[in-house]
Amino acid sequence: MFRTKRSGLVRRLWRSRAPAEGDGDADTGGAAGCCLGKPGASKPNPGTEAELKALTYSILKKIKEKQLEVLLQAVESRGGARSPCLLLPGKADARLGQQSFPLPLLLYKVFRWPDLRHSSELKRLSCCESYGKINPDLVCCNPHHMSRLCELESPPPPYSRYPTDFLKPPDSPGSVPASTETGGTAYSAPMGFSDSLALQERGEQPHWCVVAYWEEKTRVGRLYSVQEPSLDIFYDLPQGTGFCLGQLASDNKSQLVQMVRAKIGYGIQLSREPDGVWVYNRSCYPIFIKSATLDNPDSRTLLVHKVFPGFSIKAFDFEKAGSLQRPNDHEFSQQPRTGFTVQISFVKGWGQCYTRQFISSCPCWLEVIFNNR
Repeated sequence: MFRTKRSGLVRRLWRSRAPAEGDGDADTGGAAGCCLGKPGASKPNPGTEAELKALTYSILKKIKEKQLEVLLQAVESRGGARSPCLLLPGKADARLGQQSFPLPLLLYKVFRWPDLRHSSELKRLSCCESYGKINPDLVCCNPHHMSRLCELESPPPPYSRYPTDFLKPPDSPGSVPASTETGGTAYSAPMGFSDSLALQERGEQPHWCVVAYWEEKTRVGRLYSVQEPSLDIFYDLPQGTGFCLGQLASDNKSQLVQMVRAKIGYGIQLSREPDGVWVYNRSCYPIFIKSATLDNPDSRTLLVHKVFPGFSIKAFDFEKAGSLQRPNDHEFSQQPRTGFTVQISFVKGWGQCYTRQFISSCPCWLEVIFNNR
């Protein structure tokens, strides 16, 4: 029987749909500050699965062939390959059982998050053409131009909290504050914050943050200065541009470090947006984040938050950051980086619910230091 290219693409897409069960999360011990709504938590019954397949086939067969190729590229690469927007009518609805879903939401359910219930659970990535647009006639339905919003626990549990020591002004105005829980390890910032004014005088665009990569207590490579609105930080990413951790020369022979380094995969996307700095977990394993603006500004302790694959979290809130600066403390306000630090660990968490008490015991982690001048 003659089979068209279109039907072949549709079959490949259905085979590449998101699994209904099993999330493959790593290091799941402890639930401190984790995103609520773990993906892949429920398995649909066979009747729903058959109905979903019939509905998906009928929708995909109405999509243009080139658009099917775009969707297939995004789905099969799991967002690793750069794929253009898939613009489809955003107001079209599809009925599944007793429920009616907008077309974009249905595609997101099929190809990324089977447990997705409402569009309010989603955040569009800044790389998407539909980013920032309100109710356009055509909406991007590329599942990998979207992320799930990370919901924070409120009130947070009392464990996995640490004193906010890094909110205190450093002893030396020319040095970066010691990393929290790194045993006093500190470093000076080559091409760091002190030269941002010099860059402006030369007409160059100043960086808005620098990124340091650590393996346990050792920093690997130089500080990475970020000027573009978004940055990919990865170990192995097809067509990837940005901060490639796989290219850094590391002398660490620890088997755990090497294993975690290989699991970083597509890594994270760091993006500066109007309301703050967002972190999108592109990898297949959880990441763990600690930031002053993820907690109550008056709190003297910080919570470590777990972010599952495919989720985004506002790691640094510009509005909340203003409350970290004490207006009457001139010395504090003159420090360009005091309190404006985010720590991110790949795969392995730290805190009282884990074997690692401090982030310096984590195999692979990042420190993002913001320039607030």
